[in-house]
Amino acid sequence: MTDFDVVSFIDSYSPTVALAFSGGGYRAMLSGAGAVKAMDIRTPGTSGPKQVGGLLQSATYLAGLSGGSWLLESVIVNNFTTIGGIQASKNLWDLEHNILVPDSLSYYSDIRSEVKSKEEAGFDITLTDYWARALSRQFLNWTDGGPGVTFSSVALTDEYKNADIPFPIIVADERRPGQKIISKNATVFEFNPLEFGSFDPTVFAFTPLEYLGTNMTKGVPVEGDVCIRGFDNAGYVMGTSSSLFNQILLNLNSSGLQGVSLELAQSVLTGLSTADYDIADYAPNPFFGINPNSNPSSNTRNLTLVDGGEDLQNIPLHPLIQPSRKVDVIFAFDNSADTLNHDGSTSNWPNGTAMVATYERALDSEISNGTLFPHIPDVNTFVNLGLNRRPTFFGCDGANITASHPGSAIPPLVVYMPNSPWTYKSNISTFTMSYSHAERDNMIQNGFNIASQGNGTQTDNWPACIGCAIVHRQQERTGATQSAQCKQCFAEYCWNGTLKSEVPPQYDPKPYIQSGAAKYLARGYLSVFVAVIVAALL
Repeated sequence: MTDFDVVSFIDSYSPTVALAFSGGGYRAMLSGAGAVKAMDIRTPGTSGPKQVGGLLQSATYLAGLSGGSWLLESVIVNNFTTIGGIQASKNLWDLEHNILVPDSLSYYSDIRSEVKSKEEAGFDITLTDYWARALSRQFLNWTDGGPGVTFSSVALTDEYKNADIPFPIIVADERRPGQKIISKNATVFEFNPLEFGSFDPTVFAFTPLEYLGTNMTKGVPVEGDVCIRGFDNAGYVMGTSSSLFNQILLNLNSSGLQGVSLELAQSVLTGLSTADYDIADYAPNPFFGINPNSNPSSNTRNLTLVDGGEDLQNIPLHPLIQPSRKVDVIFAFDNSADTLNHDGSTSNWPNGTAMVATYERALDSEISNGTLFPHIPDVNTFVNLGLNRRPTFFGCDGANITASHPGSAIPPLVVYMPNSPWTYKSNISTFTMSYSHAERDNMIQNGFNIASQGNGTQTDNWPACIGCAIVHRQQERTGATQSAQCKQCFAEYCWNGTLKSEVPPQYDPKPYIQSGAAKYLARGYLSVFVAVIVAALL
């Protein structure tokens, strides 16, 4: 920022920054990983001009759901490792092998043994337990995926105690038996290293995460001093947030498994009822007897949770717009698969559906519980105006948002960062379960370019505009005049309220940055390109 006194501002106010990573399977994990890599000052080359390194270290909150939760735990639970470290690891993110196709005959028997030990301890078992143990082997750098590693143990690490990492949050939805959930009727739960619970008025309660599994009534252990620990297995939290993928386990015949491995895998799942396919059962229910007039699960010992994106809020914005967290700006990375081809098949690009769902929920006073969200246009406008192709700021005028909510807090400014092709066609199907190392790294590099806007090659002002977004809410509160540079940024990136709601043409974006010779030709570097070729020939 060239015309703004950053030092004086920071001396008087510390902005609260949040990062949110959507669901979308490996596509979401890898694209989000590229963004994390670009924002991590430990990544070589991210601290120079036009770079965004350090934004990760500046963030107070880091939220993920479904595929975004895989990214979050891969980094946080593995001692705040770097994305480059994961890429170089021999134990993590080896996606060439389908997660269902083992490299040893003991794979499924080991998983069954681990899940059986939970069952023998007296807890209900669902398909999510098996899914979670498979995920853990791919994403957690512990022996057998760390059957004893809990999400609450993050709070015991030096990185957490020293506030070297953002506060991690993973999101899941409640779904009662037979319920069809939508964004306005689902109770949204969150897991963080300290607590598990919900801000929603249906529950509006939290319980210590470390003691999940303890039999509670009205918040008090039923058996006095008998408490359970270890239920909050890190893999199980990931599996809960991504239970949508349980259906993959139901299609073993098309997974590539054959012979003894297929028979063993099928035997592992024998006995699970169809009701268990896409839920995670948090029984005993820690909120039994809590808020009986509003809590739909108050009278049952089972609390059933599903994939955090099933209510269409596929970006984990809900925990970050709670007034008590006082977030100034959210960088929302949307790697959803919303767009359709003319034949009805998915083309796997985002179109703002997740943003619309959170906005509509915030308008519903019965469920919003005082949370606010910036005005968001319809999904056709997102595509027609290219808002799903580039970064867009929503909520640039806080006064306009709160005009109909006198006395309410101002919601965070949202910097919407959609998955788009910079150097790679990154719209891989959500249910693609294997990637070559080259495909994996290309997806990560494309995500790096999304966060850094082409590694600083396509715009000079992007890092400064990030700074403008971070300071904006406090400037509004204090009545400070926006700098000329920030005015330019907001003119370029803010959604100005324009709507274009007609059905858009089929969305098929081309990469911003071409590869190889085409890239040099497109930039007018023909003479340089020719010189390089001649030199190589000589």
